[in-house]
Amino acid sequence: MPESVPPSTALAADLLGLLVCPLTRSPLTQDGDHLVATQPAGAGLRYPIRDGIPVMLIDEALLPEGVTDLDAFKAKYAGVLPAAE
Repeated sequence: MPESVPPSTALAADLLGLLVCPLTRSPLTQDGDHLVATQPAGAGLRYPIRDGIPVMLIDEALLPEGVTDLDAFKAKYAGVLPAAE
């Protein structure tokens, strides 16, 4: 675990290995009390961990700096998002 993750909020490596961003489908890394999507590089959505439980709802994710809403995120990163099913 990175040093920025307090032991009380650290997720088990096997659980973290199973989770992906529900929008980008990219792997996640843990940064403190958030899970961060690895794609798009440097601008991944940040999902909160509340009471030790990852909240993997797109509407609950924190957007990267400079992106005002989810539609703007989708438009800005359309080239790296998987096609909708």
